[in-house]
Amino acid sequence: MAHFYQSSHDEVLKELKTSEQGLTPEEVSKRQEQYGLNALLEEKEATIFQIFIDQFKDLLVFILIAAAIISMLSDNVESALVILAVITLNAILGTVQTVKAKKSLQSLKALSTPHAKVIRQGEKQEIPSTKLTVGDIVLLEAGDVVSADARLLEVYSLQVNESALTGEAVSVDKGTDPIVTENCALGDQTNMVFSSGLVTYGRGVAVVTNIGMETEIGKIAKLMNETEARKTPLQRNLDAFSRRLSFVIIGVCIIVFILNMIQGASTIDAMMFAVALAVAAIPEALASIVTIVLAIGTQKMAKENAIIKNLNSVESLGSVSVVCSDKTGTLTQNKMVAQQLYISDELINWDQLHPNQDPDRLLMLACGLCNDSTTTTKQRIGDPTELALVDLLEKYQIDEMDLRDKYDRLSELPFDSQRKLMSTLQMIDGQSTMLIKGAPDELLARCHQVFTVDGIRPLSSTDQQVYQEINQQFAKQGLRVLGFAYKKVDKDELEMNDEHDLVLLGLISLMDPPRIESAEAVADCKQAGIKPIMITGDHKVTAKSIAAQIGIYEDGDFVLDGNELDQLSDEQLKQKLPHISVYARVAPAHKIRIVKAWQDLGHIVAMTGDGVNDAPALKSADIGIAMGITGTEVSKDAASMILTDDNFATIVKAVMTGRNVYANIKNTITYLLSGNFSGILCVLFASIFMLPVPFYSVHLLFINLVTDSLPAIAIGMEKSTRNLLQEKPRDARESILDTMTMKRIATEGVLIAIVTMIAYFIGLQESHGLAATLAFATLCLSRLFHGFNCRSKEFIFNIGLFSNMYSIGAFVIGFILLNSILLLPQLNSLFMVTDITLNQLGIIYLLGFIPTLIIQMNRWMKTNKE
Repeated sequence: MAHFYQSSHDEVLKELKTSEQGLTPEEVSKRQEQYGLNALLEEKEATIFQIFIDQFKDLLVFILIAAAIISMLSDNVESALVILAVITLNAILGTVQTVKAKKSLQSLKALSTPHAKVIRQGEKQEIPSTKLTVGDIVLLEAGDVVSADARLLEVYSLQVNESALTGEAVSVDKGTDPIVTENCALGDQTNMVFSSGLVTYGRGVAVVTNIGMETEIGKIAKLMNETEARKTPLQRNLDAFSRRLSFVIIGVCIIVFILNMIQGASTIDAMMFAVALAVAAIPEALASIVTIVLAIGTQKMAKENAIIKNLNSVESLGSVSVVCSDKTGTLTQNKMVAQQLYISDELINWDQLHPNQDPDRLLMLACGLCNDSTTTTKQRIGDPTELALVDLLEKYQIDEMDLRDKYDRLSELPFDSQRKLMSTLQMIDGQSTMLIKGAPDELLARCHQVFTVDGIRPLSSTDQQVYQEINQQFAKQGLRVLGFAYKKVDKDELEMNDEHDLVLLGLISLMDPPRIESAEAVADCKQAGIKPIMITGDHKVTAKSIAAQIGIYEDGDFVLDGNELDQLSDEQLKQKLPHISVYARVAPAHKIRIVKAWQDLGHIVAMTGDGVNDAPALKSADIGIAMGITGTEVSKDAASMILTDDNFATIVKAVMTGRNVYANIKNTITYLLSGNFSGILCVLFASIFMLPVPFYSVHLLFINLVTDSLPAIAIGMEKSTRNLLQEKPRDARESILDTMTMKRIATEGVLIAIVTMIAYFIGLQESHGLAATLAFATLCLSRLFHGFNCRSKEFIFNIGLFSNMYSIGAFVIGFILLNSILLLPQLNSLFMVTDITLNQLGIIYLLGFIPTLIIQMNRWMKTNKE
């Protein structure tokens, strides 16, 4: 059959095999067995133990476990314990970061009302909403939250706010007539109500068409279940790096083991060489350091009103090239506000009314008296349009409750979707006066006179034309327009035929205005090379108008609605994509399609939103950004970042922080890998030339985990030294280890390896133990100094040696720890070092400083040449 919204009252009841008397208990039982409960299914989550075990599913971890086993077999129990401790610590850190509350479906469930009013077997009953089933007759009243999708059978001035589902701030007038439009958008299905909708006015009777996972909210839940969170560019980069490094390490370790066996070494000695090489090559602290650097970025963002739920999202922000933003509540204020008025033959702004002039005074009375909304310091109750009229009065220090106390409502004709009018009767200036507001087209047709400052005159055809033109002018700007009129009557009770021969007062245009900071934030996005896009459930005219005001829409751009989007193939969409700046009248599935289309073109996409309808797209985007104040719990749970001030401009600050975090992480990785590369070269050199192993595993672990980690964390604290907003987004497909970075790692690693092996040969003249001690200490100290090199690519005094006091502190602590190991007998045996003389200590200091001296002198010379 056709969609329920296309079918008549009788056809829907027949299709659902029910009647206006409702279902019988037997029918309810059968249908609950057939359709299940009116509830959303929950996704099964991994346990904390499963997540912990998953942290060990990495080749690098397997290599370290193998190294620990070999160390234990060769009686190096301390080394084995240290390696296992490192692995466990990293697994715990990974688990803590992975385990986060997955409350999306629970929040979706919370949108259902606990009870629903139904008619069953001719009797009105109140039942738990989970017990609703297809074919139930439900009763709806103002204040109710709709519990299931349903086709309306009767309406009495029914208005429903569906902003959580469609993104539109204005309540929808509901009716019962079939809609002939094919593929009608949710927001236009005015004879349907949907689960999570809030009844703001009137009442209605409806028959349930879908429950649970088959509702529109349920479909969103399915999309969220099917949508997998994407890995960030950094995660993908590190995963790829980890795989490549694992295979290289395994290959080199096998070669070293074979070489040592061929050269006559014992199996245990050959294994120890392989273990030393593996420990030297694997940056054990990398995962922990990256986590800490990201956490530092997270704390900084929190101070700037951006709460990051997923640490890896911090880095992703740095490469965002597209921001898909919801309109309502994100770029706009999520409330209707009066804009311009047409009164007394004059177009004026909202703040140009003259309360002492009769037409203006009567119009203001109509705003407050022909109105059912109320505002207090604690809450705002009513339709957004009516609330906007109350707000307009408050700007003139007029309280709507004072007006209503002064002018009692004697009678009323409530608004309904057929008449599109609302009328009230009050005693004003000793005369029974009917005040009317409604749709301009409907109101103008009933007016024969117009009230101006010059008095009342007949409404001529020219006047009619002018008012129609003003109405169209407002509509083209995406404004909602209300007309106002009055009529003096000699009665105390209003009737429908009283709404004729009216005196026109004027027109008021209203809109959900852009946030003050939106235009500047959009301009900043474009300056940073980021394309802002508006995606909304609102109409094209309104969406285009708002987008043009804040700079998202420019001449030559396209505006598409959901139906037009459906008509495009994926290939056609990708071709048009760069030129489409506004999408209107879209459904949740459309939003995901738009996000994925940009992702297929290689872009990193951020999606902002605050409604339930935004949740699937927030989850599928690289960065989902929810509004903290106006956002629903569903959108917050699905997002990876929450703006606590609901300020679009905060995204720009977050992008800058993300770019800086990425630069710091890259420098951190360069620091760790160049140091590890130097250790690999030393072990390889000793292996090839049949020399004793230059380091014990415990030496390398101490360097990787203690003296390396402190400078690495300090590098992550580096502040931005350039205007990151001027840069274009980096290519997410670009490896974090590009050619220049690899050259830098190799060059700096060779320098450190050379001085380390010089120290090794000096010690080898006396004993293997001293050689290993000098090599360890020199490698350790040179890497501590190297922390200053990796803060930036520039000469250290250009960025300021003391501009990052964390790096100074990291060096001092590392220096003290190294000297404690070398000079305190209690620590000598634990770290397998021998006693050294002051001369030998001086050699360590000198050799350890030489690589940094060479690197910094080279940078100084390059700076002077430029």
